[in-house]
Amino acid sequence: MPSVAVKLYSVFFKFLLKHRLQNLIQAPLDESSPFGVTSRPEETVASANPLFTDGVATKDIHIDPFTSLSIRIFLPESALTPPETDSKPSSKSSKPKPKRSNQDAQTDLVNHNVNNVQQYPSRRNSYGPSGNTREELRGSRLGGYSNEMEGLNLIQGPAPGGVYRGYAPVTENSRRLPVMLQFHGGGWVSGSNDSAANDFFCRRIAKLCDVIVVAVGYRLAPENRFPAAFEDGLKVLNWLGKQANLAECSKSMGNTKGNGNEFKKLDNHRHIVDTFGASMVEPWLAAHGDPTRCVLLGVSCGANVADYVARKAVEAGKLLDPVKVVAQVLLYPFFVGSVPTHSELKLANSYFYDKAMCLLAWKLFLPEEEFSLDHPAANPLVSGREGPPLKLMPPTLTVVAELDWMRDRAIAYSEELRKVNVDAPVLDYKDAVHEFATLDILLKTPQAQACAEDIAIWVKKYISLRGHEFSY
Repeated sequence: MPSVAVKLYSVFFKFLLKHRLQNLIQAPLDESSPFGVTSRPEETVASANPLFTDGVATKDIHIDPFTSLSIRIFLPESALTPPETDSKPSSKSSKPKPKRSNQDAQTDLVNHNVNNVQQYPSRRNSYGPSGNTREELRGSRLGGYSNEMEGLNLIQGPAPGGVYRGYAPVTENSRRLPVMLQFHGGGWVSGSNDSAANDFFCRRIAKLCDVIVVAVGYRLAPENRFPAAFEDGLKVLNWLGKQANLAECSKSMGNTKGNGNEFKKLDNHRHIVDTFGASMVEPWLAAHGDPTRCVLLGVSCGANVADYVARKAVEAGKLLDPVKVVAQVLLYPFFVGSVPTHSELKLANSYFYDKAMCLLAWKLFLPEEEFSLDHPAANPLVSGREGPPLKLMPPTLTVVAELDWMRDRAIAYSEELRKVNVDAPVLDYKDAVHEFATLDILLKTPQAQACAEDIAIWVKKYISLRGHEFSY
């Protein structure tokens, strides 16, 4: 059973959540604007850190001028250091190549005075937040776009306007990593891609899975109801494909021969610009991202978004080239239905997110005229659900918790996938609660670390370039 501290925090958590949901219901909203919000003022956030001082560099980008949709990119330091080969030296006299130091890997980093996110110790022992307020970091997200443009101009050296305080990739020394789109939880009405808890979780996943994580800041309800969050998830997937195509196009445009000076090789990703002269190519993804190995990872309601995006990716097929979704991970998905399951009856008053408050969240997310527990966004097994046949879905790992009232429906969805020969295992964690691997107070627990490691083992089956060497 959960510890006393977790039980007490759960009571406090549900009290605050209920109060916030009631405020959202009572507050008058201007739903005429599609711009919307992607975060709540009361949430603790982590500022972007474009350095590798903690092993992962991050930057925020606002990718849609018409909505508040944004992303945070998590680039692991392994993108700069090739993995050690298994081959032996040709002779005894040959010396092994010295490992690249942290400083050598960051020759483009010219300023180290950036605040770091607090790192928590984590170690797997069994299978089984404090920080800046959003008001203090109000300008950090929208500033990410201009900062990345500054970085493009400073790849070859300082610019008249100042110094780029972050990593600027050099394309000829790049290592390609898979790309993972991550969708945070929060019951549709809270959470964000730059929250302290989500930032820590994405850093952990980026390191363990050795992938570039793109955390999606989709629009929240009730300012933007269904299908806003789903459309945002699909929009980021299409944006990833556009980035890959722009990067390839810029390569063909950027092979400029120099005149023998130190600027002989210009950065390829500076040549495609928008009407304001800013580069349209994201340099971190252009230099290090491999869109042919794309993984979707969703947490709670984010798992609903991930599943929707996976279905749309299957429908699009080659239209998404070169992006290919090779797998998805659903962490305690936010599935419901009109016919209650055994867990929904037995665990209706479960920890942190009980059934009553989750149903209230669904009322805030779904349009009033469309509200139904068997809505296609809520129930993946409802008859007549649009989309491709289940047999075409990508391999799907489902993570469930023993003390989560939503667990049975997630397991049932996984069983339906296995019936049509989709690789769809279930990881069921004993004595675990909803969001046990992503909630701020539980992130440091051995069980949360174990879950991230288990996810990495399974995901590497489908992103490894050397075959399926990882398996249970």
